[in-house]
Amino acid sequence: MLATWRTFFYEKKRVRQPFKKSWRSLLVEKVRFYQVLNAEEKDRFEQAILYFLDDIVIVGADTEVEDLDKILVASSAVIPIFGFPQWEYRNLGEVFLYANSFNKNYETTGKNRNILGQVGSGAMNRVMILSKPALRKGFDNEWSKSNVGIHEFVHLLDKSDGAIDGLPEMLAQRQFTIPWVKMMHDKIVEIKKSKSDINPYGATNQAEFLSVVSEYFFSQPELFSKKHPELFNLMEEIFRQDLA
Repeated sequence: MLATWRTFFYEKKRVRQPFKKSWRSLLVEKVRFYQVLNAEEKDRFEQAILYFLDDIVIVGADTEVEDLDKILVASSAVIPIFGFPQWEYRNLGEVFLYANSFNKNYETTGKNRNILGQVGSGAMNRVMILSKPALRKGFDNEWSKSNVGIHEFVHLLDKSDGAIDGLPEMLAQRQFTIPWVKMMHDKIVEIKKSKSDINPYGATNQAEFLSVVSEYFFSQPELFSKKHPELFNLMEEIFRQDLA
């Protein structure tokens, strides 16, 4: 298992790059996670954004990709892996930004256009699709527990071992597997009984639970720690991040 996990740490010689002041202003204004970092961590976050944008192409589908969109997509990618500085999204090549929601056939017109983000498969492997308005909304509301960008990148993190199943390899090879599975099942039961403030979509399956609670964990850590202290502590260990 450990050997498999290491294949996703792609050792690439990186050259330090200057970070645009206008981009830093966007981070300060829009990305709460960045706002609370210390100076050294902010610098590391900025460099991680630049590395991500060096590797991943962001394409607009009937919409313009603005600097804000680049910063928000990259931030969504960096936040879940900030505790793993060597991580590279080797299972991703492109991010498609759509002007609106879409359906299961990736169509933006017609019926059943209720999808805001998706990790592609089959012919769309190594592709992520995000609704541009939904991406921005996730960072606009400072009180929201939802963030579609973080949600989809956690799915991609989960997929790194070949399956989107709520048990990413970063979890499976560590001592947290058994407590995570138990807590996940207990929390899903609470959601189904309407005894939880976690988004009901998290009860769909294990994969959606992981992504839904990760949105909540990274977007509202103070509230999450009060409402779900044991789960909060476990997720801090899993993601190697101190959000308290």
